[in-house]
Amino acid sequence: MSRNKKHKVFADEYLIDMNGTRAYLVAYPNAKTNSASARANSLLKREDIRKYIDEELERMHNERTASAQEVIEYLTSVMRGKSESSVLAGCGDGCEEVIVKPPDEREKLKAAELLGKRYGIFTEKVDVNNESEEKKQQSISNIEALVKQMIPVDEDDVSD
Repeated sequence: MSRNKKHKVFADEYLIDMNGTRAYLVAYPNAKTNSASARANSLLKREDIRKYIDEELERMHNERTASAQEVIEYLTSVMRGKSESSVLAGCGDGCEEVIVKPPDEREKLKAAELLGKRYGIFTEKVDVNNESEEKKQQSISNIEALVKQMIPVDEDDVSD
């Protein structure tokens, strides 16, 4: 990124809502609104600013998005009963208190089910034999046997 502080302010403001005109007006408060859009577009075309914005977007994505490994670790901790959640519990006379509890059996089972699906533990074996194809083959075999049993007839044996 360039050494210009206003360029950094522009890029940081742009990252808030991706509004170039607004970001330009924050970085350059004396600029006219009419020219802010065009100047913002020209700043966004600069390689150093574009690179900075892309790097920041990637960093924000990595911070905010759970990785597959994190999801698997979380599900494993739930399944093993090592995670905790806060719930409201009534203590009489209309008052409630927050208690911390481990996952119940339903939550553990759901976590185990999701992990099982992930690792393909619960795959069902399906027999894909095509019964209609087998029936066709049996019928063909029966017809062939009947044809073999037929006695050839000579034309001389046939009377008019």
